[in-house]
Amino acid sequence: MDIRCLPVLCIALLLWPLPSRAAAGGRPEGYGLAARYRGDRGIARDPAVIFAESFEEGGLAGVLRRWQEASNPEDKVLSLSQDVPVGSAGAHSLRMAVTSGQNRTGYLYRQFPRAVDAAFARYYVKYDSQHFAYHCGTHLGGYRPVTPYPQGDPGFPRGDDWMQVEVMPAGSYGSKTPPAWTVACFWPDMKVSADGGYYGNAVSPVHPAPLALDRWQCVEVMLKANTAPDSADGEMALWLDGKLVMAVKQGVPRGRWTGAGFTLAAREGEPFEGFRWRTSRGLKVNFLWLLYNVMEPNPATPVSQVWFDNVVVSTRYIGPLRP
Repeated sequence: MDIRCLPVLCIALLLWPLPSRAAAGGRPEGYGLAARYRGDRGIARDPAVIFAESFEEGGLAGVLRRWQEASNPEDKVLSLSQDVPVGSAGAHSLRMAVTSGQNRTGYLYRQFPRAVDAAFARYYVKYDSQHFAYHCGTHLGGYRPVTPYPQGDPGFPRGDDWMQVEVMPAGSYGSKTPPAWTVACFWPDMKVSADGGYYGNAVSPVHPAPLALDRWQCVEVMLKANTAPDSADGEMALWLDGKLVMAVKQGVPRGRWTGAGFTLAAREGEPFEGFRWRTSRGLKVNFLWLLYNVMEPNPATPVSQVWFDNVVVSTRYIGPLRP
């Protein structure tokens, strides 16, 4: 080998994307599609990517134009910040700040340019140390017909009109146990709550995954619709910082059902009945909704904040930013 080729070979090896690895259950983890794009630069042009937002172009006004709808009461909730994840090629993130007694909700909603049967949504998020219990999270799902605004949780899904997963940290204000990540799932076979309402069933991993406060965390969720109206072969999966936290499909062991949902079981447990996300193939994954909605105002903590960055929706596993 000609020694003059060594510098070129070294550069090529450094730029070669790191492969993802398979976790238990066959789902990938580690670096994925994002390994090809340093700091996510250029990732929006990848054929597998449906939508990408780095909060860099056009200031806040430009960001709001790229999303179908935003909640920014009195222009005080949404703003751009210079706090970004390590490895990001950008210089800005989106900050949502709600103030007790003034406003409690901020969000961005995006309708996809194309609907798909399975989607991965990866984003970076950072909660401040004053985080406390609330009902909010990142929603990935489908409406039929699709709307340019979020419909909230419109009751019970029939199966041809709506399906959704909501990734959120859940906990109780004043509890000594820190909030932990869970996924609220909405599908036609979900269980009713104790008060007769349908608020989604929370599916939690075998081992609790605590929320990291005051630190950027990479979160990725997958929603895969069932292949036929009478089949329960749909799936849901959650990754944190590139590690597969749970992969849920028909047959995986689960704990006892409650009106709130269930926790996965390590070995012993009843087999999960499966996700029949839809009863019509016309219902597809077609929206993303970033929501911050504080439900329990805390007078001792007047302002609660969360930051979002490097949002990517794709038909393939994305993974964290490559350092």
